[in-house]
Amino acid sequence: MYSSGLFKDKIALVTGGGSGIGYSITKQLLELGASVIITSRKEEKLIKAQQELSQFGNVQYFVCDIRLPENVEALVSSIKEKYSRLDILVNNAGGQFPSAAENISPKGFSAVVNNNLNGTWNVTYYVANTFFIPQKSGNIVNIIANVFRGFPGMVHTGAARAGVDNLTKTLAVEWAKYNININAIAPGFIQSSGMDNYPPEFKAGMEDTVPAKRLGTTDEVAYLTLFLAGPMAAYITGETVYIDGGQRLWGDLFKL
Repeated sequence: MYSSGLFKDKIALVTGGGSGIGYSITKQLLELGASVIITSRKEEKLIKAQQELSQFGNVQYFVCDIRLPENVEALVSSIKEKYSRLDILVNNAGGQFPSAAENISPKGFSAVVNNNLNGTWNVTYYVANTFFIPQKSGNIVNIIANVFRGFPGMVHTGAARAGVDNLTKTLAVEWAKYNININAIAPGFIQSSGMDNYPPEFKAGMEDTVPAKRLGTTDEVAYLTLFLAGPMAAYITGETVYIDGGQRLWGDLFKL
C-alpha cells in the first residue's frame, strides 16, 4: 500500500511538524520520497527535528506563527522561491489547554480559536492561492480532534476544530473544480508530546474511556494522513475520518 517512492518528487508542508503527530507524519512522508517543509513558532524545536529527520530525506524548516498572516505569506513565498510548487499541505499546528468552560476567559477562548481555526485558514488561503489553484492540483489534510459529540473539557478547541471540520466540507465543494482534495482527520486520545500539557487528573483513566482500551499512536495518525494525501484516496474529499478507537461512539472524554 505504501510502496517505496510513493511520494517521490512531491513537496509537502507540515505545520507543527517539529513534534508529536506532525513529526510522525513528516518522518513517514520523507521515508516514502517526499521533500518536506516543517514549521513551528519555536526554532529550537525545529532545529532538533530537522537534525533527527534528515536521515530519512530532504527536510527543511521555517519559523512561522500561523496566527499572523504576514508570517504565513513569508513562509509560502520562501517555498515558492525554493521549490516553485507545493503538492501536499498538512494543517497540523495548533494548541489548547484543558479547562472547564466557566474558567476559560474570553481572551483564552480567542487565543485558541485564533490558533486552531484562523491559523488553519491563513495557511490554507495562502497555499491554495499561491500553488494549488494556479496549478489546478493539491491535497490538504487537516488534523482536528474528536468533536463528534462536542468537546466537554475543551470548549474552545471544540469550537475551533468544528469550524475546521466545516471549512473542510465547504472547500471540498468549492475547490473541486481546481482538482484540490481536502479532508480532515479527527484523532482521539493519542500518546504524544501534546499530552505533556495536560494535568494528571485529566489523563487519569483515559484508556478506560476508549472501547479499544488504549491510546492511539502518532504513527497510526500518520498512516491515515498518508493514505488521504496519496493517490489511493483521489476520489475522497470533504470527509472527516475519526481515529479514536471508537471513543466518539461511547464513553466520556474527560472526567469533569
